[in-house]
Amino acid sequence: MTRFPYDQFAKDILKELLQQKGTVETSRKVAAEIREIDVYFAPSSPGINRTELGLLGRFAQEDAIFEPFRNTPSPEEVRACINKLFDVMAELSRQNKANKKKNKKTQKQLEVELPRLWILSPTVPKSLLEGFDFKAKPDEENWGTGIYFLGDYLRTAIVAINELPATPATLWLRLLGKGKVQEQAIAELQALAKDNPLRSKAIDLLLSLKATLELKKKKNQEDRSFIMGLSPIYLEQLAQAKQEGRQEGRQEGRQEGRQEGRQEGRQEGRQEATQLYEERLAEAERNAQLVERNTQRAVIESLLRNRFGSLDEELRAITEPLLTLSPDEFTPLLLQLSKEELIARFR
Repeated sequence: MTRFPYDQFAKDILKELLQQKGTVETSRKVAAEIREIDVYFAPSSPGINRTELGLLGRFAQEDAIFEPFRNTPSPEEVRACINKLFDVMAELSRQNKANKKKNKKTQKQLEVELPRLWILSPTVPKSLLEGFDFKAKPDEENWGTGIYFLGDYLRTAIVAINELPATPATLWLRLLGKGKVQEQAIAELQALAKDNPLRSKAIDLLLSLKATLELKKKKNQEDRSFIMGLSPIYLEQLAQAKQEGRQEGRQEGRQEGRQEGRQEGRQEGRQEATQLYEERLAEAERNAQLVERNTQRAVIESLLRNRFGSLDEELRAITEPLLTLSPDEFTPLLLQLSKEELIARFR
């Protein structure tokens, strides 16, 4: 069911968000003709705190099957998801019968313990809801808007991500949406506190998806828009990495300079020890500047390649002049000017 790479991102982020709350299996195989469940979740304990996951945490209060879609699923794809749920239910039923003597639970208790299927879709047309007889009016009092349930015994719900309210509680689900919905969720993610571990994991996965899409030979408009939308986050991460590199370089330079300076200073005097320390510090600064320049070159070439499809000789020739600008200066130029305007300006 996974359609790489967007759906791989969906599986990865669901795994990252849920794995601290229970057992997560991706691409879990089920019986019959060997079908795979995108994400199967089993909570580690009923009372574990899941509030930081918002609405996704509520989904994870019980065993759950998550089937995320990048595009609206067809009726056939929805049936395939429900078939996988039924396969799991049949497997659990066989296990319960085999352990009947040990298992003293009533049938009602066993029903409640069956997993619930959550089909996550960027949009859900009315025709799809009516065709499967999803409840036309979602349980807004308990769940809010955008969540449609089948009958209780079918234990299936479809989530229309574009209908979810734009609140912190729905952030992690809206990251799996499309277009403006996903763009707003990414902006909200970036605004979270930088020490938030979920923010860091989600950004790492988004940048990994960005890198995967950049390697695609044939990018569609959706791919290009997604890559461009993540450029501010990429530049922020880049600036942070450069800052950390400078600090680490200075620290190592001072430490090594002091250590060797002390050792040699005892033999040759304080003047030579101080000179050695300054040389080490200068070398660390030069290395940090080299890393910064190479990183900026990679960013410029990546932006040019994404805008114009490839790097020809004319575009390569303007890379050096662009390196004299800061990321805040060259990024808007690369995103707004045409190829001819860039070449004319920086040739």
